[in-house]
Amino acid sequence: MSARAEETPTAGGAVPPRPWALLAELTHACPLHCVYCSNPLELTRRSAELTTDQWRAVMTQAARLGVVQTHLSGGEPLLRADLAAIVEAAVGEGIHTQLVTSGTGLDAGRLRELAQAGLHSVQLSVQHADAARSDRIAGTASFTAKERAARLVREAGMPLGLNIVLHRHNLDALDELIELGRSWGADRVELANAQYYGWAMRNRSALLPTRDQLARAQRTLAAWRERLAGGMELVWVVPDYFDGRPKPCMGGWGAVSLTVAPDGSVLPCPSAAVIPDLDAPNVKDHSLEWIWESSEAFTRFRGTAWMPDPCRSCELRTQDFGGCRCQAYALTGDAAATDPACSLSPDHHLIDAATSDAGTATVLTYRTPGSRPRQLRLP
Repeated sequence: MSARAEETPTAGGAVPPRPWALLAELTHACPLHCVYCSNPLELTRRSAELTTDQWRAVMTQAARLGVVQTHLSGGEPLLRADLAAIVEAAVGEGIHTQLVTSGTGLDAGRLRELAQAGLHSVQLSVQHADAARSDRIAGTASFTAKERAARLVREAGMPLGLNIVLHRHNLDALDELIELGRSWGADRVELANAQYYGWAMRNRSALLPTRDQLARAQRTLAAWRERLAGGMELVWVVPDYFDGRPKPCMGGWGAVSLTVAPDGSVLPCPSAAVIPDLDAPNVKDHSLEWIWESSEAFTRFRGTAWMPDPCRSCELRTQDFGGCRCQAYALTGDAAATDPACSLSPDHHLIDAATSDAGTATVLTYRTPGSRPRQLRLP
């Protein structure tokens, strides 16, 4: 086998590894207006969303492709009246289902319906441990609904996870956030340092923390991990703007997972829609199997043969995969460039400039698609 064939899973006609995870973005509609939302600035209209039967077909094809786990996400998936039917379709195909929700709209009756359909677990988004600050970050009153949702999930005996996007305005409350997860009975807390796409990119200067904040947070995390050993799981998503090392691109582009957007577009990662010439295929036109194995959108950055230097000659290329393709495009205009988060990138100065600019913004812009942007003036 040639060196090139060894480097890329699809070279020479080789079949790529099968995906095991599916992110099913059922809708972009959401009652929250989070300032860090990574969804595209141009969102899919409700009228363009896949139908119930089309989502059933997606689950059938995903299972045949090898998918064993799906996150039912959005936007807010509870806004889909057919959510239970989609859950039932996935479970019927042997796929583990997790609802990713803001918690708004999750009452006892709705949760009972989803549990009867076979829903396996719930991941709840949390913005802050303080109710008023949580509501301010979310752009709407929602903390009380989250608290209620967490209680209902635990009363139903269902596994509960929390997803907390960390940034300048809540990082200093990490102690309280972890304590909140414990008091709400969470099995797992994902501490996800903000990723700068969509609305988060628009608010980047206002959201980027200081290095001191991150250092304190990492010390707090280490202390809690020692304290909770064998208990609640704490997952830390790397803040790659500060580490000098790019975050791995979804375990490798087109390697372990795929995303189906509300309109049926299929992407190698949730943010790939920012790459304008990607030409994302759609489940309305092609099978998931063809999309995964043969579409240019999935094969374009698969493996390592596509890489320029310094990635091509870097011994870490099979660990970080050259970093994030979406971040590379967002910062340089070239999706094939070395991710500027890497200290070896010729564009690393863009990251240095962004972190130097952190905290200089005077307003936060809420996720308010289709209307005049609503802003919060910072003190």
